[in-house]
Amino acid sequence: MNTREDQLQAIDRLLTIMNELREQCPWDRKQTMQTLRHLTIEETYELGDAILDNDLDEVKKELGDLLLHIVFYAKIGSETGDFDIADVANGICEKLISRHPHIYGDVEVENEEDVKRNWENLKLKEGKKSVLEGVPKSLPALVKASRIQDKVAGVGFDWEEPQQVFEKLQEELAELQEEVNAQDPEKIEAEFGDVLFSMINYARFLKVDPESALERTNKKFIKRFQYLESKAKENNKDLRDMTLGEMDVFWEEAKKL
Repeated sequence: MNTREDQLQAIDRLLTIMNELREQCPWDRKQTMQTLRHLTIEETYELGDAILDNDLDEVKKELGDLLLHIVFYAKIGSETGDFDIADVANGICEKLISRHPHIYGDVEVENEEDVKRNWENLKLKEGKKSVLEGVPKSLPALVKASRIQDKVAGVGFDWEEPQQVFEKLQEELAELQEEVNAQDPEKIEAEFGDVLFSMINYARFLKVDPESALERTNKKFIKRFQYLESKAKENNKDLRDMTLGEMDVFWEEAKKL
């Protein structure tokens, strides 16, 4: 692995290249924080894909892309005189020190839950009016629900046992079925949302990341369906002309791969 000196030299090299690109490249010179925003989001999702695939070489590459974006934003900030990369780095350093009093102070903790609880309480002392202020509004709904539940659990608003959450899930499923039977579209949607929220909460108690779990299932389904498509093509068949029984034969084969 690289030494600390090697690491610092690599960061310095990146900062130098960023300066050169900002001065000399027409595309880089034109970019603003607003134009970079959607690209940063895409890069973050690409990193997430690489992590799910356990492709460490790709993880390294995607981390580089994200690091470039961080340096890019800092460069733009320095041009307006608002902040630079040192301010960004020092800012997170100070935050980490202040929010880890069990490391840099005299606070004692027994476990991870104590750390999370202290973290949320410290954020409130820093001036936040709600523990939910830190949840980005633009997060996808599934991820947002998970973060909301993490946040409120951090200040003690939580179930005590997984079984309680499972029972709540069953209760929400029953309420959904009642509205399905009543055929009220608005109430069906509302109850369906409650079911999803309860499922995400249950996942937290099972120590399962719901976003990762669903994405793994998406990938598994895609792989199996594409196998089904390829087998149908090998047999000169069109999926639209096949019976569910015929398709199920290939589907079961795909499950064994």
